[in-house]
Amino acid sequence: MIEDYLRRMRERVEEALARAVPADWPVPERLREAVEYSLWAGGKRLRPILCLAAAESVRGEASAAERALPFAVAVELVHTYSLIHDDLPAMDNDDFRRGKPTNHRVFGEAMAILAGDALLTHAFYVVARAAEAGVPAERVLRVSGELARLAGFAGMVSGQAEDILEERGVTGPEDLERIHARKTGALIAFALRAGGHAAGAGEAQLDALELYGRKLGLAYQIQDDILDVLGSEERLGKSTGSDARGQKVTYPYLFGLEESRRRLRLLTEEAKAAVRGAGLAAPDRLAEIADLLVSRDH
Repeated sequence: MIEDYLRRMRERVEEALARAVPADWPVPERLREAVEYSLWAGGKRLRPILCLAAAESVRGEASAAERALPFAVAVELVHTYSLIHDDLPAMDNDDFRRGKPTNHRVFGEAMAILAGDALLTHAFYVVARAAEAGVPAERVLRVSGELARLAGFAGMVSGQAEDILEERGVTGPEDLERIHARKTGALIAFALRAGGHAAGAGEAQLDALELYGRKLGLAYQIQDDILDVLGSEERLGKSTGSDARGQKVTYPYLFGLEESRRRLRLLTEEAKAAVRGAGLAAPDRLAEIADLLVSRDH
């Protein structure tokens, strides 16, 4: 069952996350508390799980995921930092995340910013330690560069900037897709590529994993937009209808629910086709994850 696999992988990721910041480092207690508050606030751990699943798909061996664990931890640290900063008053100004008060509501804006800074910086430290898990140094170097690229100017940060700059200026699907391809899809694409690197994937396989990640990232965003219209607040852990109240341009706003669902299904099929045609030893797990994400309700 795919649900059992996701549960096992999530437990594996969380065991590694618990060891990510050494307990004997002289970190101010308030900063450590702020970091742990958001890092352990819940969430599906989708990005790190995809990283591990990508490694397994290349080799067809469950043991391949062990070498990818540092990269999986790093992507979750970056994702958590992005959520903390996204919620800040200068950004989305959100009061709740995953059913709990947002980081800055609990620890104040300054400590929330520093918690995000610490998580982002530490991600590169964790990547650098991957050589100790048996990943060749040249692969570690490439992953470090790809993380900087896809989480920064060429990816997530630029997507966040465009989201702010064009929030009221988005006029069509091209604008919306470009923003989400960077803001959501780029970090997911990194997770897949990093897992591939850990398992020794070839260039064509890395490109296929990235394409899967980008297609899946857009599909994931469309499903988020749909859930904001139709989802349960109890299941989502946040208020629904916020996009409409904020007059935010979303896929349902531009296309309606039926067309949004059609695009969701199409992107999912394209993601699955990318990995099934890449010569991976075991692509079916990634296909199963894609199918599950289409039907999620939170």
